[in-house]
Amino acid sequence: MIVKSLDHLNQISKKISKNLENGDCIFLIGEIGVGKTTFTRYLINNLQNQKGLKETEVLSPTFNLLYEYEIKDFKIMHYDLYRLKQSKELDHLGIFSENEKTIKIIEWPDLVKTPLNNKLEINLEYGKNDNERIIKIQGPGKWKNVENEV
Repeated sequence: MIVKSLDHLNQISKKISKNLENGDCIFLIGEIGVGKTTFTRYLINNLQNQKGLKETEVLSPTFNLLYEYEIKDFKIMHYDLYRLKQSKELDHLGIFSENEKTIKIIEWPDLVKTPLNNKLEINLEYGKNDNERIIKIQGPGKWKNVENEV
């Protein structure tokens, strides 16, 4: 699907946010600057709005590796694994040790080899024009038709 505006990207994130549940994991795949953190910002802000919370600033966790956002009955854990070079470094983060009341968003998930049943993969690529992105959404079960619905 071709995304031609930030508003369209926001609409996609809104649709996905309405289907999220505790334990879900989103892998964001794409080059630097393609819109992974922008998508995450929209997603988290949409979840905050749905729960009647004030929108917070959502930053890229490139240097911190992780930012957490409390959203009433669950926590968003936003990881950026860009700086990690070896999969053993993931063990120190404990990404999959806390699953029950969390939703994980992982940018640069290449090193993650843990099999997940509740994983949604979102691939973002640059389009022909500067403001266009090509987005591919893949996942099992409830995620099967998300791309067709947005």
